[in-house]
Amino acid sequence: MNDSENIIIPNKNNFVSAKPELMAPAGDRTMLTAAIKNGADAVYFGVDKLNMRAKAANFSINTLPEIASICKENKVTTYLTLNSIIKEEEISEVNEIISEAQKSGIDRIICWDLSVIQKCREYNMPFCISTQASISNSSSAAFYKSLGAVRIVLARECTLEEIKKIRKTTDLEIETFVHGAMCIAVSGRCFMSHHLFGKGANQGECIQPCRREYEVYDPSIDKSMIIGTDYVLSPNDLCSIEYLDQLIDSGINSFKIEGRKRSPEYVAKAVSVYRRGIDLYFENKFDDSVKKELLAELKSVYNRGFSSGFYFGTPSSDEYADIYGSKATTRKEYIGKVINYYKKANAVYIQIETGTIELSDNIMIIGPTSGVVELKPDNIIKDDCSVSLAVKGERITIPSPELVRPHDSVYKIVTI
Repeated sequence: MNDSENIIIPNKNNFVSAKPELMAPAGDRTMLTAAIKNGADAVYFGVDKLNMRAKAANFSINTLPEIASICKENKVTTYLTLNSIIKEEEISEVNEIISEAQKSGIDRIICWDLSVIQKCREYNMPFCISTQASISNSSSAAFYKSLGAVRIVLARECTLEEIKKIRKTTDLEIETFVHGAMCIAVSGRCFMSHHLFGKGANQGECIQPCRREYEVYDPSIDKSMIIGTDYVLSPNDLCSIEYLDQLIDSGINSFKIEGRKRSPEYVAKAVSVYRRGIDLYFENKFDDSVKKELLAELKSVYNRGFSSGFYFGTPSSDEYADIYGSKATTRKEYIGKVINYYKKANAVYIQIETGTIELSDNIMIIGPTSGVVELKPDNIIKDDCSVSLAVKGERITIPSPELVRPHDSVYKIVTI
């Protein structure tokens, strides 16, 4: 969990490796729980307006005190995103959100519009500069420091070598992305969704037309053709697990996982993998075999294929998705609901509503308070008897060392 002693305090020439903060996305309460339970040091989230993921589930302003309380109890730092472009008529909303965040005990605001920065200064609210500001040099870092910023989220175009140079010139905290979706517009400011559908990406409304297959049409001959086999505007996902050690050594303070619009199991898996990667590095156990194992786990949840992004130079032309949607090696199939959990027996009572459950199956239980719980039952009880197979309509009990709740959804994990 979060520990302020883990933040790197740099000097101008040398850096002592210390555990970077691991920051997870939280699009809703289930994702928040999954992030906390799997070892996130921090979470970032938005309310239902003025953030770059307006189409994510998001939280309401009224839930900020609850979120802050849950996270403080678990020693997890809270970052509220207020990173969209702010229009004149939205300034009063900025004031309302920052005021409530400050009263609720939210730790920091992520922003880049100067109107939000000004309001943070008025409320003495710590703020971080979003990647939308495209900070890629020490001069820009110094400017935002002069405004009172405590952290900069560097432009996603920065290479690892450029990050090291910036690190040597500023004592501001530095945050970078380590995993998740990449945008054809890189650090933002795309107008494709707005042009085609009137839904502005800079107001968090992007409907991602770039992820689709495209056709080239020549009106002079009235013929068209599909553009190759690639989704030419849809980059592969960023994945840094194979060079996480290099990122730690560079002095980056915070590693951010992208994915507020993705699933709770994606958050659980990504956070748990990067948590283990970071911890194993500091135990001198982060070797090639570990990297291979962790990479395979990341491939099991939603991804568009993996890329190193800009860390080692401009991505090559083959780092674009070649299918629509996910390349995950597994998928979840809905099975039923939790009826009850028996604390003394550490067992969960399940109603099977569709499909089957066998002893060899991997089971996943998902709920707002439970988060994401993975099980591989070594016993299935039906009508007080052990069975190897349970089918639709039956009620069964299986061991679960982790507490789950009634009405949680039950899934079976299937290899694709």
